[in-house]
Amino acid sequence: MDRNAFIAGCFAALATDTGRVRLDGIHPLKHALRFGATVELSVSPDKAALRTLARELCPDLEDRLEGLVEPVPASLFAALGPLPPSPVLAIARKPEVEPAALLASPDPAPIVLLDRPVHAGNLGAVVRVAAALGAAGVVVLGGVDPWSAAALRGASGLQFAVPVVRIEQLPSQLRRPLLALHPAGPRLDVAPLPAGALLAFGSERHGLDPALRARAAAVRAIPMRSGVSSLNLATAVAIVLWEARRLLPSTPAAG
Repeated sequence: MDRNAFIAGCFAALATDTGRVRLDGIHPLKHALRFGATVELSVSPDKAALRTLARELCPDLEDRLEGLVEPVPASLFAALGPLPPSPVLAIARKPEVEPAALLASPDPAPIVLLDRPVHAGNLGAVVRVAAALGAAGVVVLGGVDPWSAAALRGASGLQFAVPVVRIEQLPSQLRRPLLALHPAGPRLDVAPLPAGALLAFGSERHGLDPALRARAAAVRAIPMRSGVSSLNLATAVAIVLWEARRLLPSTPAAG
């Protein structure tokens, strides 16, 4: 088979392939590589421009990208779908995450639980925050796919940096304390967060499912100025994860 036809077929197959994802541009590709993803195919119509961009944005990966990315005609690149923000497209394997193992993880860092999120871009921003602030994982309960193209763009591909999984139902037995974020609870700055909590956030449209809130071992509220009714989902997650990080015992310095 002609190489260009093979490349086109690989990208077309992503429409039905649940084990692989398309990476649009240098940012998701750099994060996939930094966090150990298997990148099976990457192409660019302008490797000189890509190398210049890599030197600016990810010099640690400049040489690796030079050897990994193969050149393709601009016409083929344009035919592979919506043009990315930078001249590279890639295909990577999704990491395997076992929901039960993640929820039972002994990691003292919290796990973010998103209840029926509706906006893939916001979900991606949550993943980005979770990766930056050291969450043990992100569990999506129903709602949009955290590995969708829009979610990957919103997270800049940081789904490869933190375990991310979508489930339809929360197990009946949980090893971590379930903590609901809701305005009716005591303020975060008054009642500390339990260690290793499963932090449940409702969507901006629907809020937290009452049944899920009823299961919670505790409820906490983010202190806000009077008259402000809500926060962006990713902003709310960032505030709570920062507070959780502040309360974690510091790690001893190496050596």
